[in-house]
Amino acid sequence: MFRELLSAFRSSDPLRAMEKNFSEMLIIGYEMVISAGEMFFTGAASPEDRTELYRRDVRVNKLQRQIRKQVVAHLSVHGNRPDVPYSLLLVSLVKDLERIGDYAKNIADLDDIRSGALVEDGITLELQQIRRGVEASFQALSAVIGNSDRERAIELIQQGRDAAHRCEALVARIARSDYDARTTTVLVLGTRYYKRIGGHVLNVLSSIVMPIHKIDYYDEDEILE
Repeated sequence: MFRELLSAFRSSDPLRAMEKNFSEMLIIGYEMVISAGEMFFTGAASPEDRTELYRRDVRVNKLQRQIRKQVVAHLSVHGNRPDVPYSLLLVSLVKDLERIGDYAKNIADLDDIRSGALVEDGITLELQQIRRGVEASFQALSAVIGNSDRERAIELIQQGRDAAHRCEALVARIARSDYDARTTTVLVLGTRYYKRIGGHVLNVLSSIVMPIHKIDYYDEDEILE
């Protein structure tokens, strides 16, 4: 489906403007996830760093609203009805990117309840690995989308599904640990937030391999057909 959206993007100036805003959302969202991860794992979330993260979140929200406005304006023009499916897809994808920004902000906000720097142990190392996998998948999004690379998208979807299962298992390990209440809360929420960021990345990837009515659903039997 995304291949058709890219073709539509390149067909007119209004759609190219939407593509530009979508690409900016991708870049800012990725930067937010990287910044939030550094704050979370180093415990060095300065007021200036968090203010910058919130500023980027505001920009992502503005871009989402701008794209929605552009979609409505574009579809109100007579003769643009064939672009309805691609416009619906775009609105769905920008919502995923907006939610990623929110979860990145949630990760940074965990600094308010933590009791100190995270101890390096098997659980935090596992979460670090999950974090790196989520960041790597997000970083790959632009190239995968730009090339409509179905094979790479399927590979990343499979990795993302595995990461989601790892998150669930990790939460169970944290629940059985002897961390203090604050550390337990921080680690559980951090794991959940990374799972949700990964899930929204998967939603975007699904647009490359699934028809529009199945976006956000990536059944393995179907994507491998």
